[in-house]
Amino acid sequence: MLTGWRKTVSKMFCIPQRYVLGIMGLLAVLNAYTMRTALSIAITEMVLPSESSENADACVVNDTGSSSSSPVGDKLYDWDETTQGLILSSFYWGYVLTHIPGALLAERYGGKYALGLGILSTSVFTIITPFFVDFGYGWLIVLRVFVGFGEGTTYPALNSLLGKWVPLHERGKIGTMSFAGAQLGTILANSLGGVVIHATNSWASVFYLFGGIGILWFILFSLLCYSDPESHPFISDDEKNYLRKEIPNINNKEKKIPWKQILTSVPLWALVVAQIGHDWGFFAMVTDLPKYMSGVLKFNVKQSGLWSSLPYVIMWIVSLSSGAFCDYMIKHGYLEITFARKLFTSIAAIGPGIFMLAASYAGCNRTVVVAMFTVAMGFMGTFYCGMKVNALDLSPNYAGTLMALVNGIGAVSGIIIPYLIGALTEDQSVAQWRVVFWITMGVFILTTIIYVLFASGQEQWWNRPDHPNFGKNVEKGIDGDKIKTEMQINNEKDKL
Repeated sequence: MLTGWRKTVSKMFCIPQRYVLGIMGLLAVLNAYTMRTALSIAITEMVLPSESSENADACVVNDTGSSSSSPVGDKLYDWDETTQGLILSSFYWGYVLTHIPGALLAERYGGKYALGLGILSTSVFTIITPFFVDFGYGWLIVLRVFVGFGEGTTYPALNSLLGKWVPLHERGKIGTMSFAGAQLGTILANSLGGVVIHATNSWASVFYLFGGIGILWFILFSLLCYSDPESHPFISDDEKNYLRKEIPNINNKEKKIPWKQILTSVPLWALVVAQIGHDWGFFAMVTDLPKYMSGVLKFNVKQSGLWSSLPYVIMWIVSLSSGAFCDYMIKHGYLEITFARKLFTSIAAIGPGIFMLAASYAGCNRTVVVAMFTVAMGFMGTFYCGMKVNALDLSPNYAGTLMALVNGIGAVSGIIIPYLIGALTEDQSVAQWRVVFWITMGVFILTTIIYVLFASGQEQWWNRPDHPNFGKNVEKGIDGDKIKTEMQINNEKDKL
């Protein structure tokens, strides 16, 4: 009777459960980024107007009706640019530290719990943020560290879920759909955040709004999603059998993580380096683009939010379209997986670097600057079908652990870049920001070269330690093609 009830419920879903997971993953990342970005939007209205920006290299706006307005509502704080950079970077102190614990929790108890509880705690800490600010910026820093703690589990847990739910030829599409929630979250935070602050005359409103939406997501996710197909009570038999066939190397039993093999994997460290480069540029934009729009181009909070969101709209569109295109090219044999990952990762690094620099040389021309930033972030959209899904290629069984290492180490950029930008741009001048973008371009070039030289899109032998022949073959020095052939043979044996 119970089986019949489950089949009846499964028929109520119009789309396969792996796509339900993909959509909820998208919304998870979206919520994570709204709560991460909320302070970047609000801080432009939390501080007293700076007199240091009145220098010879600062932009001068003649149309006073559209220029930066005085901060609105609530209490204002006398924080200089360096202090603001310290506050904005503090999120990443906690964010880095919970990647590994989040991955271990996901691998042991299931990605559902690690992802759900992480977003829930982030939501609670976001809602109480306005109450902590009056105690001093030191307490705000402490709270932002805890916000980072909660959000640090997001990518490892989501990657663990995708590794158990998404077949190889759908990784670019479903993985990109989920990870592209970062753009949608940034778009929502920038555009809606500015409008909400303007409408309520209070910077605190964005924290209540985005924290509340996060709690709503947690309730829906708890009801709809499960850690793997085998434990899902409403999945159809057809989809379950399809996933068993398409993801044959997934082991749902408790397994010992091969730390030595993972930490000595050259393709993994190439991926880590590429993540550092991407995060350097992406965090610079997510954390400080609202400050550039407000401090340099003199947009008011409503305009700043709307114009800051435009680059991420284009990035989101490119993310989805390039993910589908990448899957098509791989599925039909036009691109080999490793080459595809390297190609799209390179486009996502060099393109943004060039156009960020172009924006700084456009000076105070608002239209051209916004256009250059928009093109830059559009190029960055190919990152998701490039290196972002690469951990799934290397090891579906330990995808959460790999994502924890890659994303956790990469997030160190988030600690450095806001503080560095604050220290380099005390006067909020175009020349000072140009130095920031030249440094970013150098980081992009260096990390991309390393990734192209050493990355791989092939499943690594240590993904299946229950096959003793893999360990013996690798120790004897058998090359990647031979290993791949043996893995394919064993896959066929497993199916039989």
